[in-house]
Amino acid sequence: MTSLHDRHINPLILKDLNGENWHLADYVKRGGYSALRRILEEGISPEQIIADLKTSGLRGRGGAGFPTGLKWSFMPRQYPGQKYLVCNTDEGEPGTFKDRDIIRYNPHALIEGMAIGAYAMGITVGYNYIHGEIFQEYLRFEEALEEARAAGFLGDNIMGSQFSFQLHAHHGYGAYICGEETALLESLEGKKGQPRFKPPFPASFGLYGKPTTINNTETFAAVPFILNIGAENYMGLGKPNNGGTKIFSISGDVERPGNYEVPLGTPFAKLMELAGGMRGGKKIKAVIPGGSSAPVVRGDVMMQTDLDYDSIAKAGSMLGSGAVIVMDETRCMVKSLLRLSYFYYEESCGQCTPCREGTGWMYRMVHRIEHGQGRPEDMDLLNSIADNIQGRTICALGDAAAMPVRAMIKNFREEFEYHIEHKHCLVPTYL
Repeated sequence: MTSLHDRHINPLILKDLNGENWHLADYVKRGGYSALRRILEEGISPEQIIADLKTSGLRGRGGAGFPTGLKWSFMPRQYPGQKYLVCNTDEGEPGTFKDRDIIRYNPHALIEGMAIGAYAMGITVGYNYIHGEIFQEYLRFEEALEEARAAGFLGDNIMGSQFSFQLHAHHGYGAYICGEETALLESLEGKKGQPRFKPPFPASFGLYGKPTTINNTETFAAVPFILNIGAENYMGLGKPNNGGTKIFSISGDVERPGNYEVPLGTPFAKLMELAGGMRGGKKIKAVIPGGSSAPVVRGDVMMQTDLDYDSIAKAGSMLGSGAVIVMDETRCMVKSLLRLSYFYYEESCGQCTPCREGTGWMYRMVHRIEHGQGRPEDMDLLNSIADNIQGRTICALGDAAAMPVRAMIKNFREEFEYHIEHKHCLVPTYL
């Protein structure tokens, strides 16, 4: 298999990987576990590790973008009972497939990052919750765990130190809602995966009611590299408030869809260049920059936008998980919204009335517009329904369902109006 290096700019997590060199011996040759070894041999304090993470500017790579060092500082280190560390690899957002590749190509980076996190927060037990639809990757991670245990990088008295950490993999069942951290905890406890009210937050009342820290796969995997190259150097790879590199999963109408690791702040136009540009030489029409829940952005606006949390927010969307869905001029926005609305309708856990009832209502209305039965008042009604869902549910799935509706109507209103008036699509070449 050929190297993935030419897909990236200054890669860290995905550097020099070819699909075959994922084993422990390969990772150690690339400098793996050196950060954990140095921490334990030199007795680097947990406070210093957390301070370095704050300096690095690392923000949660799962979608929310919360500062990682700050989150780790919330863990009550002196809590006398059991505490837990949880990795969220429940990657179910349409368009997102980066975490799958991390545990496929570089699982030991995740293991080392979690072990460092456990040391920094005084935790002895951790779990990696892996999405139910990626079973081969789950098996690979289990194999990597066995390698790490056999080599003494996991278990009791790691590398002869007083630090012990047990790490386990848990295979989910494919429910999108379990990507929400408290629904994940409910599922991990063996219960139905439904979000919890917050507060209390997981840092004080998490898994089995104990203090728990939850981070995304990419977040943990970045930690060893931050400590190896230095927090300030990592920050310097990105831009202020957006430190380091980010893996973007680009799919849709591009020549080379896949995962690309680039510094935060890289122009979107550069990512498109790495992905080979638009497939078939067609024009770019729309981009969903952060997974299916992120508001759509018109293509011409996105081509002038940088890939970082702040720049994408100014463009009217979210960086999210870094799942970039590109649509060309032949794509119908009404039909695209229909597919998204159906997904959220199907994946709503049904706990909150606005989401349970509203997602189905929005889907049925978009379905009616797409099939030539729309009414002029439907667009205002859709916006009203979305307004009454967003911000009124226990978790963010309601927001995730509402934001695409509002953004599609805002940015491509003419297509919806055309559907309603002419009873068919504005884009006759839709494939």
